[in-house]
Amino acid sequence: MDTSDNIADETDDTAEVPAPQVPDHDEAMRIAEALLFASAEPLSVDDLAGRLPEGADVGAIIEDLTALYAGRGVNLVRVAGRFAFRTASDLAFVLARNVMEQRKLSRAAMETLAIVAYHQPVTRAEIEEIRGVATSKGTLDTLLETGWIRLRGRRKAPGRPVTYGTTPGFLEHFGLDAIEDLPGLEELKGAGFIEGRVPPDLSVPVPSDDQALREDEDPLDNDDLFQPLDMHEGGADEADKE
Repeated sequence: MDTSDNIADETDDTAEVPAPQVPDHDEAMRIAEALLFASAEPLSVDDLAGRLPEGADVGAIIEDLTALYAGRGVNLVRVAGRFAFRTASDLAFVLARNVMEQRKLSRAAMETLAIVAYHQPVTRAEIEEIRGVATSKGTLDTLLETGWIRLRGRRKAPGRPVTYGTTPGFLEHFGLDAIEDLPGLEELKGAGFIEGRVPPDLSVPVPSDDQALREDEDPLDNDDLFQPLDMHEGGADEADKE
């Protein structure tokens, strides 16, 4: 009986499958480092994974790069759920003279921005109710131009007013990984933003910038993004004096 065929079959069945080639970790780190330095915007894990050698451990690479740059002039930080190199916070004063000064926001704009951040989704009327004064369309125009707030949807209420929320650009500018990183009541008091006796019922809401519309919001109409703000919400505008 010829057993050569059987022997050949058994040999094929037991042949070892070559192990997949693991990419060199140091080389993958160099590539990730170059990508992060060259990118004008923070990169997500998926952004990096798509450009690194197949099989590279992106999590380990980010962890190692973070540790590598921890004590240097630039640090690898996480902002808005993505990663970017930023000047070490203790060296910011050295570069202050080289930074182009942005137009400073008025007190009214800063108050409005804070209300949108903590209370989003929020309408213009709700902003005015919280502030206790009228909010000019110029204030909201300015915040929209900075890219820190956006039109979310329309409230399911008479007049269908537009609702506002923050953007990833807001998180990036203020160095926040997530909107939940905004300071709470105790942190605001400790930083001196809230002074004197605090009313017992005062509370700072836990902010959420969930992109999904809520039950009391309708999607924006196709023409909403091309209409001036004074058409979004009726009523005369009273310019902020602050």
